[in-house]
Amino acid sequence: MIKFNKTSLNEFIRFGIVGVLNTAVYYAVYYIALHFIQLHFLFAHWIGFFISLIFSFFVNSLFTYRVKPTLKKFLAYPLTQIVNVSCSTVLLYIFVKVLHMSELFAPFIALLFTVPITFLLTGRILKDEKSY
Repeated sequence: MIKFNKTSLNEFIRFGIVGVLNTAVYYAVYYIALHFIQLHFLFAHWIGFFISLIFSFFVNSLFTYRVKPTLKKFLAYPLTQIVNVSCSTVLLYIFVKVLHMSELFAPFIALLFTVPITFLLTGRILKDEKSY
């Protein structure tokens, strides 16, 4: 359970800002891959996810948590994101194929479920060298 003191509240706010930027990076790649390259929506999702993952690592390290990005953290960071991409992929599939949501809108709804979990996992990896 996370305790929201001033530091963690500020981190959560910065995480939200980075999340908006990261979502823009993801969605731009997703949109280009889906509409211009005409890839399947799940493949476009994975490409967008991996590009935004790299962006997210560096910006969250430097801006959100104000820690030095190290190779060790960079290698561990994707492990925390396995939960994110797994959940978002399943949710995206359900939203598009089962609930018949727009392929363009569904990723935003999936974020409502994945952001809180990702915040906790990201902080654990980036702030604590011993946690992995």
